Amino acid sequence: MLPLKEKDKPVVQKLLSSGCCARCVLRFCCVLVQSLYRQPVQDTLKQLQDFVSDLDSNTPNESTAVPKPHPASGDQSHDATEAKQGEDESEEGTRTATEQSDDPPKKRMKLDDGLKGSEASAGSGDAEAPPAPALGHCVVCLGVLQEYCSRDHARKVAEAVKTEDYHFETILLSVSLPAQLCVREHSCWLHVKKEMREKVMTRVKDDIVSLKEAFKWSVQGLIATELGGVSVVTRSAFEVGMEFKHSPTDSDCHFLATTCPDCFRPTKNKDSVFTRAAVIKALEKIPDSKFLIHYPTPPGRPTSICTSQAIQCLHTSIYVAGRYNKYSRSLSQTPWIIDGRRMMESSVEELIAEPLASSFRSKGFNFSSSGREDVDVRTLGKGRPFAMEMLNPHRNRLTKMEMKKIQETINTSSDKIAVRDLQIVTRECMGHMKEGEEEKTKSYTALVWTQKPIEKDDIIFLDDIKELTLDQKTPLRVLHRRALAVRQRVIHSMNASFRDPHHFYLRLKTQAGTYIKEFVHGDFGRTKPNLCQLLKMDTDILELDVESVDVDWPPTIPE
Repeated sequence: MLPLKEKDKPVVQKLLSSGCCARCVLRFCCVLVQSLYRQPVQDTLKQLQDFVSDLDSNTPNESTAVPKPHPASGDQSHDATEAKQGEDESEEGTRTATEQSDDPPKKRMKLDDGLKGSEASAGSGDAEAPPAPALGHCVVCLGVLQEYCSRDHARKVAEAVKTEDYHFETILLSVSLPAQLCVREHSCWLHVKKEMREKVMTRVKDDIVSLKEAFKWSVQGLIATELGGVSVVTRSAFEVGMEFKHSPTDSDCHFLATTCPDCFRPTKNKDSVFTRAAVIKALEKIPDSKFLIHYPTPPGRPTSICTSQAIQCLHTSIYVAGRYNKYSRSLSQTPWIIDGRRMMESSVEELIAEPLASSFRSKGFNFSSSGREDVDVRTLGKGRPFAMEMLNPHRNRLTKMEMKKIQETINTSSDKIAVRDLQIVTRECMGHMKEGEEEKTKSYTALVWTQKPIEKDDIIFLDDIKELTLDQKTPLRVLHRRALAVRQRVIHSMNASFRDPHHFYLRLKTQAGTYIKEFVHGDFGRTKPNLCQLLKMDTDILELDVESVDVDWPPTIPE
């Protein structure tokens, strides 16, 4: 039995006569029993018709009834009639829907005759099901709750998901509806609003069950069954998206751009300014009287239903972390492309990403690391921490052995790089890597050339310099991609090793973010102090190696 009260009857009848489908009637009556949305819509329609049938039978014959004044007139005879009707309703209140006459009133038959269309398969899909009564296209949902809550449609959704071959344990259903459905719902709400007020019903528009929620209640169980009993939850890593469109009524929203222009502003990645959020905002602002001038109540009856677009599947990103060593002085960290032309055959990013993307069957990836090295700089020691975001992966988990195999594949594919500690991590853990970019220390070894001949004693004083603060203006070589600024960086310690009269090795431990090359050659005085000033001669850097990046992440994996 429907959880409706006697005072709901006029509202139900008004909604049905306006062209609302049975499920939309439940929504407007704030019915929260999910099972009622899952039952065949023909059954719900019959229950609603039976529910209001005694209201029809108690209505005076048109030829003998006293003319009923317009509600706005406030005539006292109208109040008396309403009071009498309330008494009649209270006398009939104990009767259930199953006790109604088998012969439905003439008014209800007219309502059925006036509706067109079919929903024989909605909510059932069994071959033995009896023929469905003729139904028209709903003026509010435009067929979404009629034609797309059937087992047939659920089967199509499930087949689309299976074709994509994702690995998942649970699913989240997302629904995208045409923005004009909000306008139609608002129109129908205004149509029954006065009826509710007269019956002392305290409902507000926000009490209406949302169309998205009602649709999910109707169909999610069917989709779950077709997918082998998978759980449909409100939070899941795997999302199945359904989108509906209805081009013939796209213009329903257009009047709002004139009445509430500040709600509609062009946004990036949006084909139209009439987004669902913008339309809802405008409907909250527009006065009822102004709305009624521009849009009919109830909404006009549609000649077609919404069309279902392609099913979209999306899995949240999987994050893979590790450390990489770079042994080549002719390999960029990321693809080096200038004016559309590749400057290098490959990159650290691509050498790592290709085996990972293939294993996770992802649609793309994003690479990040704790700092970066130049093309001609090697990264030695334990390597540099990095993370790879696998976008929309079809596989959501790999075993430790599979991850180890991917690591071996990367290491054997090229002698230019090697990776270690490859593992799946959470998104929250990514912050540990970013901390190392500015807060941690890094160690380097530089091969320095001097213009004048030197001896060992000429450079030994560098070992005694501690906590040297540098003022580094943005280097000329990176000025095209970094803002012009003066950044203070600290060299914690240095150690010089004599090689020959014009060369020595300089080992440095510095604050992360220190430009080592610019400290050595001075960058035309943009870094102060610099090695040229300390040695009182011109110096330059010939080779540079990153010896360590002191970030304790990701965790070391024992061999």
